[in-house]
Amino acid sequence: MRIDGRSNDELRPVTITPGYLDTADGSALIACGKTRVLCAATIEASVPPWLAGQGRGWVTGEYAMLPSSTLTRTPRETRGPSGRTQEVQRLVGRCLRAAVDLTALGERMVIIDCDVLQADGGTRTAAITGGYVALVLALRKLIQTGAIDARVLRSAVAAVSVGLVNGEALLDLCYQEDSRAEVDFNVVMDGSGRYIEIQGTAEGQPFSDAELARFLVLARQGTAHLMALQRRVLE
Repeated sequence: MRIDGRSNDELRPVTITPGYLDTADGSALIACGKTRVLCAATIEASVPPWLAGQGRGWVTGEYAMLPSSTLTRTPRETRGPSGRTQEVQRLVGRCLRAAVDLTALGERMVIIDCDVLQADGGTRTAAITGGYVALVLALRKLIQTGAIDARVLRSAVAAVSVGLVNGEALLDLCYQEDSRAEVDFNVVMDGSGRYIEIQGTAEGQPFSDAELARFLVLARQGTAHLMALQRRVLE
């Protein structure tokens, strides 16, 4: 039995509250156990200079942790994002672009801001899963006005962590599990069950083909559950 009483293949309790902010084009508050991330999507009628005139849009991510989101205060990044923050931002943008037909989006940019209110492991995967809901809610407003075609939305996107702790393959690691994991994976998938990104590291010991296969089975199970929740929320 795990620290919080879950079985090895069980997600933490997950809730997604859509439209959490009145001021964003689309927003969602996602809670995965004690991890909470506020995701907000803003649509701008322009694209980065290197995309100008190409008739395509762009989706990018921003990520930050509130100082009080961790047990030990996390200083604000007033001198620019850290290496970890930049890596997570690129991950969020890269994965959520897989949800959108950038040509159908036209020359618009969607910025997904992901602010960690409380961190207990899996903040980047929560940001992707919640960010997708915020993205869809924002684009629906343009679809409803006829500004863009509904086919701009290509596929659902969700992400989950898996890992090896004390020789056991676990789904959706909390911080206490993640901090002592021998192997740590983040897996992002689309609605067709295809992989968008796999991040895997042997923190304590190398892993075998059989263990890798088990991680991917757990990730597929977890993302399927998360996508079912996304559909219910968006309906």
